Parts: sequence; C-alpha cells; structure tokens
Amino acid sequence: MGDNYDFDLLTGPSSASPPPPRPLFTTRFESSSSSEEEDAGGEEEDAGDDIASTTRRLDYMLQFLDRKLSTSSSPDAAPPAGGERDSRSSAAVAAAALPEFVARGGGAGVFKLPARAAIHPGRPPCVEVRPHPLRETQIGCSLGALVATRSQLWAGGERSIRVWDLAADLYAAAATGRGDGVDAEPDTVPYRESVDLMSPTLCLVADEASQLVWSGHRDGRVKCWSMSFGSSSSSVAASSSKTRFKETLSWLAHRGPVLSLAISSHGDLWSGSEGGVIKIWPWEAIEKSLSLTVEERHKAAFIVDRSYIEPQNYVNTNNFGNSLAADVKHLFSDNYAGTVWSFGYQSFALWDARMRELLKVYSVDAQVESRGDISTPQQDYSVEYFSSPRKEKPQNSFGFFQRSRNVILGAADAVRRVATKGAFGDESRKMEALVTTIDGKVWTGCASGLLIQWDGKGNRLQDFQHHSFPVQCLCTFGLRIWVGYASGFINVLDLEGNLLGEWVAHSSAVLKLAVGAGYVFSLAKHGGIRGWSITSPGRIDSLLRSELAGKEFLYTRIANIKILAGTWNVGQERASRESLISWLGSAASGASIVVVGLQEVEMGAGFLAVSAAKETVGLEGSSVGQWWLDMIGKTLDEGSTFERMGSRQLAGLLIAVWVRNTLKPHAGDVDAAAVPCGFGRAIGNKGAVGLRIRVYDRIMCFVNCHFAAHAEAVARRNADFDHVYRSMTFTRASTFSNVVAVGASSAVQMLQGTNSAEVMPELSEADLVIFLGDFNYRLDDITFDEARDFVSQRSFDWLREKDQLRIEMAAGNVFQGMREAVVKFPPTYKFERHQAGLAGYDSGEKKRIPAWCDRILYRDSCSAPDSECSLKCPVVSSIVRYESCMDVTDSDHKPVRCMFNVDIARVDESVRRQEFGEVVAQNERVKSMLKGLLMIPETIVSTNNIILQNQDTSILRITNKSGKHDALFQIICQGVSMIKDDGQALNHHPRGSFGFPQWLRVCPVSGIIEPEHTTEVSVHHEKFQTLEEFVDGVPRNSWCEDNRDKEVVLEVRVSSSYMTETRNHRIRVRHCFSSKGKQVDLISLDPKQAQINLLHRSDLQRLSDSYDMVDHFRNLHSP
Repeated sequence: MGDNYDFDLLTGPSSASPPPPRPLFTTRFESSSSSEEEDAGGEEEDAGDDIASTTRRLDYMLQFLDRKLSTSSSPDAAPPAGGERDSRSSAAVAAAALPEFVARGGGAGVFKLPARAAIHPGRPPCVEVRPHPLRETQIGCSLGALVATRSQLWAGGERSIRVWDLAADLYAAAATGRGDGVDAEPDTVPYRESVDLMSPTLCLVADEASQLVWSGHRDGRVKCWSMSFGSSSSSVAASSSKTRFKETLSWLAHRGPVLSLAISSHGDLWSGSEGGVIKIWPWEAIEKSLSLTVEERHKAAFIVDRSYIEPQNYVNTNNFGNSLAADVKHLFSDNYAGTVWSFGYQSFALWDARMRELLKVYSVDAQVESRGDISTPQQDYSVEYFSSPRKEKPQNSFGFFQRSRNVILGAADAVRRVATKGAFGDESRKMEALVTTIDGKVWTGCASGLLIQWDGKGNRLQDFQHHSFPVQCLCTFGLRIWVGYASGFINVLDLEGNLLGEWVAHSSAVLKLAVGAGYVFSLAKHGGIRGWSITSPGRIDSLLRSELAGKEFLYTRIANIKILAGTWNVGQERASRESLISWLGSAASGASIVVVGLQEVEMGAGFLAVSAAKETVGLEGSSVGQWWLDMIGKTLDEGSTFERMGSRQLAGLLIAVWVRNTLKPHAGDVDAAAVPCGFGRAIGNKGAVGLRIRVYDRIMCFVNCHFAAHAEAVARRNADFDHVYRSMTFTRASTFSNVVAVGASSAVQMLQGTNSAEVMPELSEADLVIFLGDFNYRLDDITFDEARDFVSQRSFDWLREKDQLRIEMAAGNVFQGMREAVVKFPPTYKFERHQAGLAGYDSGEKKRIPAWCDRILYRDSCSAPDSECSLKCPVVSSIVRYESCMDVTDSDHKPVRCMFNVDIARVDESVRRQEFGEVVAQNERVKSMLKGLLMIPETIVSTNNIILQNQDTSILRITNKSGKHDALFQIICQGVSMIKDDGQALNHHPRGSFGFPQWLRVCPVSGIIEPEHTTEVSVHHEKFQTLEEFVDGVPRNSWCEDNRDKEVVLEVRVSSSYMTETRNHRIRVRHCFSSKGKQVDLISLDPKQAQINLLHRSDLQRLSDSYDMVDHFRNLHSP
C-alpha cells in the first residue's frame, strides 16, 4: 500500500483505493441489487445534493457581501419570526432600537464575555461528523456505542445502527433526506441506517478480517452486520436508497444484557453479561454458520447458539470473593500477550485466549486474589500455559448451578457496593476503560481520573493523574494514548504517560473513542460525533485553524429572531384572561420566543416550608403554578402556534419559555436552575429561577429574580444578584409539557466542583443572558407626593436619577456590564388592586413611594456598541419595545414586557466540513506537512517462508533501515489453509479479526523498532491438535486429534506514528505434523524430493506493498 494512501483518506475519496478484504460470507446473505432506474435515481439525488450545497455556499457569500455593503436601505416589512435575516433591514433595525443604559464593571472577572471565534482557539480543528443534536430530538434514539474501521464508522443507538463511509463521505455535504421518508439530520455527514432494533445497542466490536461488525444488545442478543452495508459504493448499499439494512446473523446469547464484546487473538467472540457471565463463541462455529446457503440459513443462529463455552464453569470460585460474580462491564483482547481481560467494578480477570482458561484475578490495587484450589500459573505464562485435562470438565448440571451461584454473588456484590459507597468511596476506584498500546503495556482508567499502567501479565507499573474527573474511554494509535473524560475533556499522552495536550472536546461526557481513516472519533453523551486528526496536537493544527478562519464568510449563517420577555409580580392573585391578552397576546404575534417570569405566585409560611421540603427530594411546582402555565399557554395559542419548552418553579417564583413552532427545529436542550436567597439562602421567598436553552447552537439564559424588599436594603439586593449570578447551575430537571427530562450539565458547570473560585459561572458562558423580575430597587430622596407629581407630569428623566438600580449600575455594584432600555413608562409599584390609572398608586396608610421595581436587563456578545454579528460576536441584540401595561389591575404591581431583536451567527457545519476537506486536499502547505508526517520508514525482514514441526520455534527478524524515524509493526494472520495431498495450500481463510490458529504462537505481535535497530519475533508451534466442538458449553468430541499439515500466511504491517495505512510483507508458515513418522530430513532425500519439501527462503528481502505482492504469493508453490 502506497505512502500516500492515508493522505488520500484525509483528503477525500481516492480513485485508486485498494480492494477491501474478501468477506467471509458470500453474497447469498446480501440483498438483491437494484434496478438501473434506482441507480439512476440515486445519481440524480447525489447531483441534487451537490447543487443544493453549492447554491447554499453562494448564498452565504452574497449575504456576507450584503452585510458589508448595506447602507440605510429600509425594508418594507420586518423579517419573519425565527427566519433568516434580510441584511437590508440592519439599518432600519438600528434606527428602531431604543436607547440603552449600560452598567459599569462588565468585561472583567466573572463578567467577562465568553470567547467566541470561527474556529475554537482552545482545541484542534475537527470534522463535525454529527453536530451536537438537540436533546429533545434524541428521545429513544440516542447513540451509546462507537467503533471504527479503516474506512467506516459505526455507531449503535437505542433504535438502530448507523454507519458512515469515511472514505467517500467524510467531507461531504449533509444529505437532504433519507430514502425512507424521514428527514436527514441537519449538517450530519451522510450515513446509512439499519432497520429499527427491538433493543438498545450496548457495545460494538469490528472484525475487518471477515468484514463484520458485532453488536450486543440490552435484550441479550448478539447481532452480526456486514460492512458492505456501510459502503456507499457497494452494490448492496446502492441497491435502494429506500431500504434500511438488516443484520446478517442474530441469536439470544445471554438472559441478561450483553454488556461487552471482544474478539480474542485467536478469532473467538467473547461476550459478557450481568452476574459475571462470560461466554465464548468459537470461530469455527461462526465460520460454519456464515458459510451456509440461503436454504440453510435458518440453521445459522442455532449452530452458533449451541456452540458457546462458559469458562467460569471450569473455575472453582469459592475463594475469589465476588470478583468473578460482578457484572462484566468490559472485555478487552490483549493480542500482544494472547489474553483477554474482563472487568468487574473493582477487579479484573486475565484469561488465556488460546486455552480459554483463567490465569489470574486482580483487584484495582493490583493485589492477586486467592485462587483456591487452582494453583497460580508461572510468572512467565506467555511462554508456557497450564491447563487441566479436558476430560475432567464438568457437565451441564454443574454449569447450571455455577451460573446460578454467580448471579447470586453478583447481586450480593451490588448490595455491598451500595452499602459501602458512602463510607469508603469505592465508586472513585471503579475502573471504566482499558486499552493496550503497541509496546505491550495495558492502560486502565478509573472513576477518580486515575490512569494506571500495567504490563501484559497484570503487574501494576505506574499511576498517572492528569484530570480529576472520571475516565470514560481510552484508545490508542501509534505512540499516543487518547483519554476521554466525563467533563468533556480529551487528553493526549505519550507512551510514557506524559501529557502532550488537552482540550474541551464536547460540552458533555466523552463516552467513546475510536480510530479510523486518519482520525480519532469521539462520541459525546449528547450524541455529537467529532473527528480529531491523529496528528493532533501538532503544528498542523494552527495552520488548519488559520486557513479555515479565513473562509469564515463561506460557512457563516445569520438568523434573526424576536424574543418577548415579560415579568409580573402577581401578588398571589390570579389574572383574568383579558389581562393576559393585554400583557402578552398582541405582543407575542411577532415573537419567536416568549419568556415569562412571575413572582409571588403563591406565598405564606406553610407553602414556603412545603416548597423547601419538596426541593430537598427533587420535587417542584404547585397547582397554582400549573394554573398560570395553562392560562398563559392558552393566551399564546399553545400547541398550534407555540410550544412550551420548559418551566421551573421555586416557591412563589415561576419561569417558563415558549417557542414558536417554526423555530422549534432549531431550539432545545432546555435546562433549569433555582437559587434560593431567603432565610439564610435556603428558602425560596426570595431568589431566582432560570432556564437555559440552545437556539441556533447558541446558549441563551433567562433568569427570573425576586430580590430583598424595603428601600434601605440596597446592599442586600446587590448581594442577592451576586449570589444568583455566581451560583446558578443548570443541573435540575425542568417541567416540560412533553415530559422531557433535562440532561447532563455542561463541561463548564462540571468543572465548578473542582475550584469554584477560579471557574467562570455558567451564566458568564452564555451568549445571551436576560434578567427579569421584581428586583425591588426603589427611588431615593423623594416623597410619595413628589414622586406621584413627577409621574403625572411624565417627568421620568428626573425620576430616573433617583432610581437605586440605575445608581448602583452606574457605580458597577450590580448587573455589571448589562444593559437596559431607558425607562419611559411610569413606576410599576405600588398600586391599589382593581383601580385603573395613575390614581391607583398606594394611597393607604403606608403610602409606599412609587418605584420601578419590575425590570428587564440583558447582556449579549457585544464588547462594543457598534459590534457586528459574526462568529466572533455571535449574538447581537437590541430592544425595540420596553413598556408596562398600566391597564392591568389584578395585582399591586404592573406587568412589564420587553421585545428584543436578536441576530444570531451560527456555523453551517455541512459547508465548513466541505471547506475543511478542500483545505486538506488543496492547500500546498497542509499537503506538504501531512506528507512529511505520513512517511513510512524503510524496513526489511529476514525471511518469507518458515517450516515448523511440533513445538518448533523459528525467529523472524525485522530491521528498521530508517536513520530518523521509529517503525511501528503489527503481525496478523492473513489466512489459514490445510495442505492437500498434492502439497498445495490454497484458499487461505482468515479467522476472526485476523486471529491466529490455536497451534501457532507469535511473540511479540506488535512493537516499536528504533532507527537502525532490529527486533526478533518468535514464531512457535503450540501443542494443540484438537477438533473438539462444544454444544451448550460441553465438549462433544473431546480431544479428537487433528493431524493434518497446515499453512498460515502471516502479514507484517509496518507504519509510522501518524499512519493508519501500512506497508505489508507476507510470510508463509507451514506446520508439518511429525507424528505421521514423516520427519523432514533433507540429507536423506534426493534433490527432487528435497525441492518438493523445502520452502524457498530469502535471507533478506526488502519490505514490499502487500497488494504488489499478491501475484508473487500466488505463484509461490507450496510442497
């Protein structure tokens, strides 16, 4: 394979792609091909997508030019709610905007604006395979498993399996729709999808040798999928765009969920479930089931289902405690040592992949647990294995009782963990992920963030702590280890454990990492998938970042929305329908989003006590609060025009958000929060409730506040705001009309727990923050009569100078950096109920001085008044209406409303992805830098033919001729064949995942060769001549001797540190069964006989490309 093949994968589809490995199963299992009309239709759809993508990019260019060249042209009509902004309207909107008062103190400390840019400055550029989807769209279809091959990416979800063709579509524009009539996800790389699954996918594992992907499901089934379904160029995939693909094979593997899958170094499929149950599905049974004809296909599941082996049945677990009875959360095959690792919660077991027997059991502290009556194997078990005779294996009855005992022990272990979690902190020691590196070391990640390095024998070597949050996943490529954390961070380490780079990869936990096509793909908890170059972090990152930033105008899209915000202290009253229509009805007609904040919905000591008690157990809301939500919903025509996205109530405080149906596809991820400020910051008579929502991929926060009362309590009100701003975290579930639960918090809020004094509050990370409510700021140095006279004369300018809030904002003591439209409406407090007009001001005994208690303030992304909307300043807002409703008399406060005109800049990920591909493919500096990184060192091997007899060992030497670069090698088994009577060995078939036959041991199978150095590889014949088969876990023909001569083709794959493709060399290894009495004695043979039995050796042969050598190997005559 050529030097530039990996570079071709990075730059896009290659016209000279190498042929994929031949699938094990035949096309008899595949769907019939499509008609020519369907093919033509598919081509027309692809052409239509290309035209639409090009047109969209041109539209963005024109929009960018219009924004730059627009003058004072006035539009005839306002843009539609939630629609794209007409750039001609910018001057008119600016002219209609109300003058504003800006508070001092913004732009510094916790009030610093969040950093935004076209390309994130704090992380490497990435490919958005699947942009962060809205949580509301993922109900029942979220993704939780990920696996990658050289050219495909597979993801398992709750309802289906998805597959992306990385070689053809990685940089492609998003599909306009799926053939089954369901709209494609916006901005997502085109993908194919399976039929709906009956059960969620919990784990995935890929077998490139057989071109299969295996999936484990919650209902206990294991399913097999053909990789040809994921190829956009295959006849199966192109057969019909309206057909979803189906599994090739499926069977019920466990009674409980299939928690983990792994393919051993010998090609067997291992599966783990609850209660410590592990089953091994031998490759021979899988191979047989996949080779059946269509007529015999109904037998396939039956053959595999009855072939399993349960290795625990042959181990006495009496002295292991609960280690082998814990749920098997992870299975991992260590091909370097020929073992399989199984994970419980705080222990793991090592199994011999060849003999399928237990080697050792360890705790997370590397303590070897008691083996009972089974002696501990020798330390160097990589050379010699010990096993009990197969004839003494127990039968089914023992297996049944053993499985039952394991389930009981597993349940007891779960109870023990719950009981000791609080006292001993066991959860922080729980192991979460495992990976083996090319040098043979094994790395595990713990819930405490600890990384532990082990050798292949289970000995603990070193510990590393680079992050304090739980490790969720690990993967490795070349000389680097990638770590995904629950905080959304990704760390990259070298093989010595040194930190090379770290960045926030996602706004939620990184669930899975997978390597393929020159990228490390990360799957976040929110469902987003990103691809990171395997060269990151590196010099090429800054070059890509600058090139993509220069193309910002091509993928920037500007949207315009209107937000109506309303606040009202209802004074424990219920409003009439006419009052709600006067306040919200007419004003909402042009709004895209409506935010309503209410205060004093319900008060009283008893209610406050009950509310506080409900909060402690995670409950909120009241019947009165629900009445208000229903009445406002009717006013807004909820259902047909608007939909309530979320709400939150804290005692008498209530906030809710409604979104117009036309904007709903772009709005979601609603989170809620509450901060009590009354009675020692514990009671909700004073405080704040908030909602956070993502609109056009920008974060908006709405906060409804009720601060301390009385004119002299200015300092307390300032302190209330500061407490709310710094401590509000959006972690609680809000009340949804469609019963949608709020998901995980962002990476920023998760980091707050580490050092809150140094971490920015969540509100400071939002692009738009709107505060509304009864702030309770009064008028200073004025009497009731003076205030009422100024109000009657509408002398608001003089009154504003007495406004406590304006004074405190000017001093930088509160609402730092926020803005408010200049108040030009009468004070909204305090009025006599049901008395209209200005005469309604409090005329009772107290004669409370009128005040602007009810206010609405905001902060957007602008650092200067004349900032333009761009990806650097993504949310630009102005106020077009700010008024009170003086005709509403239901409360002692008047309701206030404010209309915002908001421009939002967002990234069209589909277009940016195409630009990313063009930069990688066409930019000369990028191409030159990539080519230098992707060079494979020159390497030679000592022989290409090896003959082994029983328990013989031969040495294969691999030499790195490069004087500068390390060479990375991996040895796989390309195929196995039996030698016929005529001496020919044809039709070499690979085992699962290029596994080795049980009679062959190669050590090491991978490693690093320094420049001008040679490494030696031992090729050893193991004593394992058996054809035994298992039925329901019991051997039926134990020790049936297999004395046939065999041949395997080994392939040495050599690559560089950043190369996913390899240069390959094939080596034939032949085993001659010596028990036949036909010892190879070349001296006693005549020349002709010797020529027949001797495989030609090459003492030194230059490493060649595997595809260039195919013909050479075919012409190599075996004896």
